[in-house]
Amino acid sequence: MNPGPLRIGVVGCAGIAWRRMLPAIERNPDVELVAVASRDEAKARRFTRRFGGDPVAGYDQLLSRDDIDAVYVPLPALLHAEWIERALLAGKHVLSEKPLAATSEDAAALVKLAESRGLALLESFMFLCHPQHARVRQLVADGVVGELRTLTAEFAFPAKGEDDIRYRPDVGGGALTDIGVYPVRTALLYLGEELDVLGAALHMDHRLGVDLGGSALLANRDGVTAHLTWGMEHAYRSRYALWGSAGRISTSWAYTPPPTHGPVIRIERQDHVEELTLPAEDQFAHVVAAFVARVRDGLPSGLEGESVLSQARLVDRVREQALLSSLSDREPMGL
Repeated sequence: MNPGPLRIGVVGCAGIAWRRMLPAIERNPDVELVAVASRDEAKARRFTRRFGGDPVAGYDQLLSRDDIDAVYVPLPALLHAEWIERALLAGKHVLSEKPLAATSEDAAALVKLAESRGLALLESFMFLCHPQHARVRQLVADGVVGELRTLTAEFAFPAKGEDDIRYRPDVGGGALTDIGVYPVRTALLYLGEELDVLGAALHMDHRLGVDLGGSALLANRDGVTAHLTWGMEHAYRSRYALWGSAGRISTSWAYTPPPTHGPVIRIERQDHVEELTLPAEDQFAHVVAAFVARVRDGLPSGLEGESVLSQARLVDRVREQALLSSLSDREPMGL
């Protein structure tokens, strides 16, 4: 492979790429942005005027280039599997927005394909790369809360305009796969990957054809429970808490902290309350660095691949067991 910076192309011109990922790529000296592809060449030119690289009309045209080592895929969810597969077959390493695929079966096929070709495949779950969560995990491991009894995780925000891609079922919109995966992944992170779905509910808007929010109750084999809530019809909330036999740890702004935000971890015990303020970090910059390291070190999907598949299987089970509550008789919620 090219011994210089990792040469990367972008397949799609999504808002998350413009706002957060491409600025992080631009700042990383180990990455060179070579090209940005869109089905609308004018849109690709708008991106390259700001971030550099060549504008390319069509995703296939970008994948056929020999001067690209890896691609970043910020396409709508239902297009992920197709273009991740095409990129891997073209010999490119892949950094993809979540989810890798709409089903656990498709996600497993992609992980297997990447492993068979010795290519890096990383799902951009940026919050996992933020150091605040490593600190919380260490506090739990050190016994600060005693034996873990339950976890609560909540991620939601107010309704967007109807033209927002999250409200389009034809490209994989809906709250569970876009927002609910954050609390789901949090449960896997702290309770382990063998989780049962005890109950679940999705709030469906049948006019739009997507779920606007939901909740789930999970448990591991030791009886530790997780109560998860997510949605896009709520006041903003982004936090989780771990409650044990001797105390409680909670985080605020857990999933989408801006790079200037110093995370606060709150520790509550019977005779002690403490708040730890950590240095501000850019979790998107950490995702880019993790992807470069995976490519450079030749690391297979390994444990990350297993975590991605556990997450995909758990999302499938939540969806299957959800009690769909119709919103058809209610007024649209701010849309």
